[in-house]
Amino acid sequence: MTNSNSKKTVLITGAAGGIGRATVHLFASSDWHVIGVDRSDFGPGFPQDGLFIQSDISEPASLEAIFEQAQAFSGALTGLINNAALQIAKPLLETSVEEWDAVMASNLRSVFLSAKLSYPLFVAAGGGAIVNVSSVHAVQTSANIAAYAASKGGLLALTRAMAIEFAADNIRVNAILPGAVDTPMLRAGLGREHVTGDDIHTRLENLAGKTVNGRVGTPMEIAHAIFFLADETQSSFMTGQALIVDGGATARLSTE
Repeated sequence: MTNSNSKKTVLITGAAGGIGRATVHLFASSDWHVIGVDRSDFGPGFPQDGLFIQSDISEPASLEAIFEQAQAFSGALTGLINNAALQIAKPLLETSVEEWDAVMASNLRSVFLSAKLSYPLFVAAGGGAIVNVSSVHAVQTSANIAAYAASKGGLLALTRAMAIEFAADNIRVNAILPGAVDTPMLRAGLGREHVTGDDIHTRLENLAGKTVNGRVGTPMEIAHAIFFLADETQSSFMTGQALIVDGGATARLSTE
């Protein structure tokens, strides 16, 4: 065990992506030990007193190894941010069983298994908080993203179930539903014809116009909402809830 008990420890999946990277830096700057997990290398800049694990959370054996390393690193967890996700943007009729299963393995099954594997570490810490990163696609969606939307909708139901079962151990479980946030995943999905424009900047501008705020979000804005749900001093009476952070996009009628 290399960790000091004076700091809280959080494990963040999808740590090398847009939202994940911002979340890593926010928790580290707030004096938490950070364990980051991603299929991709984080590159320079990961917190020096933290632990980065390059691994694939869609593989059950890999998840077991991840939490074994977390146990060795800190012995306990106060926070778990299930942020890693796979998005396949194509029509339902063109989505293969293998693609469907890959999305569910990354976005939904990994959260179920992480809950089981992290549970002893939360008990060792005397409780804590799990934040599941869902999406506005769980409540309002569009064409050509069915598998992703279904996985994120399932994540909301799983969040409620986890909150009920873990409450007795002082483990809170909430979900955050980001809207349009400027990340590599968002930019990669701009070609699925839900926004118009000949280039990515025009498509981003058109997407921004669909929000009430008139812009897309930043990864750090989502990170702050995640931190709010994870921090006991800020959200201690919240569990089993879904927090939408979307610039007001879901507030507006689609027919307006």
